[in-house]
Order: sequence, then C-alpha cells, then structure tokens
Amino acid sequence: MDGNGRWATRRFLPRVAGHKQGVESLRRCVKACVDRGVGILTVFAFSSENWNRPAEEVSGLMEIMVGALAREVPKLSRDGVRLHFVGERAGLSKKMVQGLVDAEQATAQNDKLILNVCFNYGGRWDIARAAAKLMEQGEALTEANLDRAMALSHVPDPDLLIRTGGEQRLSNFLLWQSAYAELYFSDKLWPEFDEAELDAGIGAFQARERRFGKTSAQVTAGGDSTSDRQMA
Repeated sequence: MDGNGRWATRRFLPRVAGHKQGVESLRRCVKACVDRGVGILTVFAFSSENWNRPAEEVSGLMEIMVGALAREVPKLSRDGVRLHFVGERAGLSKKMVQGLVDAEQATAQNDKLILNVCFNYGGRWDIARAAAKLMEQGEALTEANLDRAMALSHVPDPDLLIRTGGEQRLSNFLLWQSAYAELYFSDKLWPEFDEAELDAGIGAFQARERRFGKTSAQVTAGGDSTSDRQMA
C-alpha cells in the first residue's frame, strides 16, 4: 500500500495525514474484495525497514494502527472478515500487541474474507524465522518444511500481487510466497486506489496464462485455469 506520504506531500499536508487517508482506502479495498468474492487479501501495513523513518512519522503510524483497531474491528467482524497479523511483535508496545491479539480473537470465526495484515514484517525476516524454527525442532531445511513454517502458512500462496505508487519492486514483501504470483504495478498512490483500479488489476491477472514451469500446450491440454483465490 505505497504512496501515502507522497499523496500528503503533494497536498501540502503532513505525511501522517496520508497514512490516515490510506486507512480509508484499505476499508474501501476490503469491501470491494468481499463484494467480488476474493477469499484472501494480504496487505503490507508496516515493514521492518519502516522503523528507519522519522520518529514523528513512526509514532503517528503506531497511533493510527491503535485507533484503527478500535474503530474498524467491530465493523470488519460484522462483515465476516477474519484478521491475521503477521510480523515480529517484539518491540511493539504492550497495548499494541494486546490490540492485535484481541482483534484476531474477535474475528476468529469469520469466513467471508481472510485479511492478513503484515505489520513489522519483512520477507527476509519470515524466511530466516522459519529456518530457525525448523533448526530448533531438528527438522530438515526442505522447501516443504520451510513452506509449512512460514508466517503465512495458514493460507495458500498469492495468485496476484498488486503494488501501488508507481514503484516496480517487491520491497521485501512475501519474497517466498510470491514465487509464482502475477505482478501488477499501479501508478495510483494508495489513497487514490479505488474499485476501478482493483478491477483493472484483477482483469490483467485474468488475461494472463499461468504456466508454473509448463508449456502453453501442457496448460491447455491439462485444462488449467486462472484463479482469483488470493491477492496481496
């Protein structure tokens, strides 16, 4: 969800104002995914590298997160959204950690949409953590074991990964899980991301042939088709 700060700067507003507007865009995107039958949505809310931003902005982001939990969780629960928070919780305030736990528990029985919120997360952290976990358990470092030990092991790998803000890189997001994801880069800043742009990303995905190492002839013969199972 890239471009909050730039959106605010272009309007001569503090960067935190852009992050607040970004919450509105997330609310809109979640509703649109529910309406379109998307089963899983994973968003990058705060990266492990974001701690390097100005202290005022980091503090503002934390306040926005705490406030969003208090305001949004009841509505998300009513809409059938199940929340998962993915990332390192060490270093977060006790109030923040308790808020994440409470939100997960309050929405645990919902089944319309799984919303994974990557907070204090990094793809390299995820891989290193999974490897360390397997080593502690005395298990072999195989692809299957690593996949099972990842922080997002409760959902399948994403089919479609959308990045906003005009940048064309993964920025340490879902490095393991995105091996075969279709990538869609939007020039829209995240606060500008709307239903039309979401539909454009889904449309681009549906027009692509997913081969997973096979040839086009094999895919056609096997009857493989695209899926809108999960987005990131």
